[in-house]
Amino acid sequence: MPRPIEALVHTDALTHNLAQARACAPDAKVWAVIKANAYGHGIARAYEALRAADGFALLDLAEAQLLRELGWRGPILLLEGCFEPRDLELCSRLKLWHAVHCEQQIDWLAMHKTHEPHRVFLKLNGGMNRLGFVPSAFRAAWTRLNVLPQVDEISLMMHFSDADGPRGVAHQMAAYAEAAADLPGERSLSNSAAILRHHADEAVRGDWVRAGIVLYGSAPDFPEHDSAHWRLEHTMTLRSRLIGTQLLKAGDSVGYGSTFVAEAPMRIGIAACGYADGYPRICPTGTPVLVDGVRTRTLGRVSMDMLAVDLSGLPQAQIGSEVTLWGRGPKGQVLPIDEIARAAGTIGYELMCALAPRVPVSVHPAP
Repeated sequence: MPRPIEALVHTDALTHNLAQARACAPDAKVWAVIKANAYGHGIARAYEALRAADGFALLDLAEAQLLRELGWRGPILLLEGCFEPRDLELCSRLKLWHAVHCEQQIDWLAMHKTHEPHRVFLKLNGGMNRLGFVPSAFRAAWTRLNVLPQVDEISLMMHFSDADGPRGVAHQMAAYAEAAADLPGERSLSNSAAILRHHADEAVRGDWVRAGIVLYGSAPDFPEHDSAHWRLEHTMTLRSRLIGTQLLKAGDSVGYGSTFVAEAPMRIGIAACGYADGYPRICPTGTPVLVDGVRTRTLGRVSMDMLAVDLSGLPQAQIGSEVTLWGRGPKGQVLPIDEIARAAGTIGYELMCALAPRVPVSVHPAP
């Protein structure tokens, strides 16, 4: 039989979370962000559940082509734009909208031969300092694009660096107002954190909001708020089973490095999940886990293929018992992925994206 580990993608939760994002910004159109293969969920698996979006946003041309093959005829936005001049040919063929964040991308457009002008999203660097034109160069970039016959409509976009925290968005909105206040075109400013925390501000909402992690049930401002606070549902479950049990005496240790030592006699279980499956090796003793839906903890170091769990107070747990590493338990219990991420010193986004190819993935409910 196959090794007893699998991931479930909950399509009902994806649909619900998209509706939650839209409810926060009912007067804006919604990009469903499906970069990184839909945050590890699989574009092909997530597509039907997210079809109510007004458009899809991603990075890779191959993912854009897959989306067209799945039947999507609406807008697709390349969030980082083109990476070389020949990418524009595929943008023309697949009718892709694309970000423009540097002078080289404008140069490529100026040399591009096309019968259908492109819809572009001119990106402002409002303080994130990754991609985009600084405010003093933004209008000149808009002017260059505006005279190109290769360009149809110019929209404006920016990305918030601190929408999930106390600094907020005011400093970047000020930069945006200075650079773009009277320029025409639709606006796309809000990421997931801004959708949830700053949607009351019409200027922040703009014309398009970009729903990323909010679609996948992880709270962008955890631990200040959890997914339940934002009425989000968990879209991915990672589950396994116990493949062994051990009885420990006081002084017995568990796993590599003997980082956990039993203080009294206890029973432990061994689950078929490890860092080669995408579960973080760095998770320490005490990371929460569900066994048969009952909350307990991990013990010792995570191995490549196995991890140990505490079965104290779980006399019913035996070989074959279900182990929920994150997501939905067997009887409706929930173990938020954000809790495991916090134990690992990271964020839920990373765990979703790091799910290993060797883990079988199925859609639930089944189509």
